[in-house]
Order: sequence, then C-alpha cells, then structure tokens
Amino acid sequence: MCQWGTEQFDLCQFDTKQQRIEALLAAMTLDEKLGQMTMSIWHNNVTPEIIRERFIGSIIHTEGPVPGPTASDWMDKFDEFQREAMNTRLGIPLLTGVDAVHGQNTFEGAVIFPHNIGMGATRNPELIQRAAEITAIEAAGTGFSWTFSPCIAMPEHEHWGRVYEGFTEDRDLTIQATIASIRGYQGEHLWHRHTIAGTAKHYLGDGATTGGVEGGDAVLSEADIRQRHLPTYQAAVEQGVASIMVGFNSVNGIPMHQHRYLVQDVLKDELGFEGVVLTDWNGGIRFGEPHTVINAGVDIAMQPGNHDEFLTKLKASVLDNTVSMQRIDDAVRRILTMKYDLGLFADPFAKREFAEQIGAPEHRKVARQAVRESLVLLKNDNSALPLDRSESIAVVGEHANNSGLQSGGWSIHWQGQKESYAGASTILDGINEFAGNVEFNVDGCSADMQADKVVAVVGELPYAEGLGDSDELWLSETHKNMIRQCAEMGKQVITVLISGRPLIVNDELEISDAFIAAWLPGSEGAGVADLLFSVNGFTPKGKLPLAWPARFGDLPLSQYDDKALFPYGYGMQAF
Repeated sequence: MCQWGTEQFDLCQFDTKQQRIEALLAAMTLDEKLGQMTMSIWHNNVTPEIIRERFIGSIIHTEGPVPGPTASDWMDKFDEFQREAMNTRLGIPLLTGVDAVHGQNTFEGAVIFPHNIGMGATRNPELIQRAAEITAIEAAGTGFSWTFSPCIAMPEHEHWGRVYEGFTEDRDLTIQATIASIRGYQGEHLWHRHTIAGTAKHYLGDGATTGGVEGGDAVLSEADIRQRHLPTYQAAVEQGVASIMVGFNSVNGIPMHQHRYLVQDVLKDELGFEGVVLTDWNGGIRFGEPHTVINAGVDIAMQPGNHDEFLTKLKASVLDNTVSMQRIDDAVRRILTMKYDLGLFADPFAKREFAEQIGAPEHRKVARQAVRESLVLLKNDNSALPLDRSESIAVVGEHANNSGLQSGGWSIHWQGQKESYAGASTILDGINEFAGNVEFNVDGCSADMQADKVVAVVGELPYAEGLGDSDELWLSETHKNMIRQCAEMGKQVITVLISGRPLIVNDELEISDAFIAAWLPGSEGAGVADLLFSVNGFTPKGKLPLAWPARFGDLPLSQYDDKALFPYGYGMQAF
C-alpha cells in the first residue's frame, strides 16, 4: 500500500523507513503533529469524525462501555475509527491501546493470567514470556496494537494498592521478568502480525513512595535510582520496548510527568531510549500545563475525553516558543516510527484471524500452568496435603466459587468485579474435577458437614490503584471466624489465601493445617486443585516474591528483613 490519506501521499517513492518518516514529518502541519501526540478514549467525547477533524493519533479502551459482546464487534468499532484516520490528509494510522496487564483482561471470555505478583512467584521466565505471547494474540484479536504492560514496579510497601502489579520486590528477578514479558509481547519484530507493542511502567520508583501511597513521593538518592530502579528500565530499553509510561508518583518532590532530568536526560539521552514516552491517565494536564510535561520529554499525552483542552494549550505553547518545534518533531518522529515498526503503514486494520484464538483451550492450559506454579505453600502439617480424591472434602468461602473475586482488579473492569465472568473456572470447579464427594458452603463449616478436611478460600475483595491503598492488611472478621470455626469443629483446615499482597495472617496460619498463598490467579482458578491433589505428581513450585510480614508494626518490610515471618524466596517444594 503506497497511497495514504486524501492527498494520496506516496510513501513508496522513498526507499527507507527513515526517509518515509522524515517525508511525512516534513509534510505535516502543526495541528497534525499535535494530534499525533494526543491519545483519547474512544467512548468518551470522541467520535470517528473527531479523529479525522483533530488528527488524533491514538485511542484507548478502558473502563466504560464496550463495543459489543463479540471480538468482531470490538474489531469493527476500532476499524471504524481507523478508517477515519485513513481519511485524514496524510492518512496516518491510529494506535489502539489497552491495559492488557494479565491477559486481555478487558474482554469477557479472554484468558486472564495470574497478576504479576503470582507470575513472579513462579520463577519461570519462559512461562512469563508465553503468557505475554498469548496476551498479545488475544489483544490483537480484539483490535489492539499496543498494551500498557508490563508493570515493572518493585513494591516496597504492603500498603500500596498496586503491589500485585509488580512481579517482585527483587531487582534482578524483576529484570528477568521484564525481559521475558517484552519478548512475549513484541516477539522478534513488532511488525509480525501476532505481536503488539509493550509498555514498561511506571517510570520511575512507583513502588517506592513514602508510606506506599499511590502517586505519592519516592525519596530516592542518586545511588538508589542507579543501583535499584534504573537497571530494570535499562533492561527494557535494551530489549527494545516500544514505549515507557511515566508514573503518577513524584521523585524527590518532582512529579515524574515533569521530571526532565529522569525522562529526557537519563532515559532518552543517557540510556538511549528511542521509543515513545507517554503519560498516565490525564497526565498531559493533571500535573500542570501541557508544556511542562512535553518539555520534560513526554511524547504522547493520555487525555480521557479532554483532548481539546490539551491540544489548545499545547498549541499556544508552541506558538509562543515555550515548546520548541524541535521537541515536537522529536515526539512525532518517535510516534511515527512506532507505527511504522508495528506494520500499521502496511495494514492498519484489525487482525481478524486471531479472534478465534481468544480463550482457546491451549491458552487456558498455559494459564492453568501459571496458576499452579504460582501457588506458594507456606505450611503443610499433619499430612493435610495432598488431598485424596476418594475422601470427602468440604469447600467454604465465597472466593471458592467466584472468578471475579479470584481475579482481583483489572479484570473485566478497572476495579475488578465481585461476580463471575464468562469462560473462567473457579477453585471449586477444579476441586470438583478430582473429588467425587464435595460439600460446598459459601458461609463456612456447618454441623452437618461430613468431611474431615476443609478447603477454606478466603481473601481480599478486588481493588485497583489508589483505591487499594490500605492500612487494614488482614482478613475480615468474617473470614477469620470461618477458619476458626472449622478448626474448632475438629476439621483439618487447608486455607487458600486470595490476595494481591502479603497480609498479617499469623492466627490463621496457626490454626490451619496447610496454608497456600494463591495471589490472584485469574480465569483459571481450577489450577489451584492441581496442587491440592498433586495432579500428575505435581509438587509445589512457587516461591515468595516478597518477604512476608509477621506484624503490622514491622511494615514496610524490606526484602531481607530478619523480622519476616517467611523470608523472601520461601516456599515449600514438597508435601
């Protein structure tokens, strides 16, 4: 395809990628350039016509209406927007982005993997890479070319509502997971049809804010930055990550969205990052005037329906020379390069051949493997595990039979949901696969229960971002009482904890015969049963990605703190 846009701009007259990008850049008006630097939400004050009129360069799907129940509905919708981009003067294609952070988790029926904290517990980079490959295929099959993942935060405070988005608190393990994840999303070449662009986030120090406050201030020395936080992003840059998202947090009092030293001087100039730097939600305005963000080195602003305000203010700053044309051209050059590398100038439309693979059995099989390998066995006394398929087993707790609760935030909805969703299996489903006599009671043990062994599934309710920041890092009284009641009835209790972070569970550990940290397993909850029953001889593999606290007063607990109840890396490897 050579002729682009209503002017029939002929890209084929130029021999190299660089020549084509420079020719496009030279032909663009200021409004066209600023449009490329602007991202908006397709369902929030943005129509296909606005894409054409305002030259918007990228759209995202996030919390809100969905295009429809089927993958075809989604691809039809995004292709509708893409056609309007093609009908602009130069026909520069759109980027379509999504927070596919543990699978294509915005589409009901897609495979949802364990959140990153569980993937880190597997210590299996090949599995992390395969999960990202599957996510790329299922995201492409719903019309996307770009994911805002992987999150490579290193959580240092259990209070933080995004602990589960990080793979681990360990720098070197984070680097391994970062490399594996980017390889999975982006493959050998971005232009391969089964790949999508990845995003390393949230640059920099998002997991190190004082008190674990989402969007708070990370007080870091230059040594902290260079020895702990920067190497993970250096690995992402060396791996060729397409984009990097700056965080809501500040570093030493300066918002990362305005941190010219860390974004322009360090990331771009020193590390040599040649990809796209983008804001987080509303980042082009949230922290100050647009020029403060763009001059810091940010290339794309994610503006949720308020693109007009951003565009108007940024244009004024260019016209009065507050923002140089050199800075604008640098940003647009990076954006055009990313689009070219993704193959959008060869075929900008949705990759419909991948729709039939969404939720495929072979994809679910990999996700189930991730679930069982992510489980960390913290305790196993009195031969509680593995379970015998022939014995009577009781299962209690609402988390046992609810795929929404077992998946956490960023699952179908931004804050997750408390109801099950299509295509998923629950922990109870898995137990029913292998046991012939299962009693289930959502409320707990009852006097008429025949089983001597009880699987009690307890945990947190779904949350995401700052709404998950909490000082209540323990189980609810309802869940505590459920475990206690079963133990007092003389049952052997196997506790399965569903959580996005370590919790203070000393009492529950003490009265449980076995205890499993199951994190947030995603859509294939049945994989928990693979460990419970030692299916096909499976033995526990998961190891703690963070040190586990014994007391609330010990928080924040550092990686190798000798006050830990269980040290970093702990996990029983046999029954």
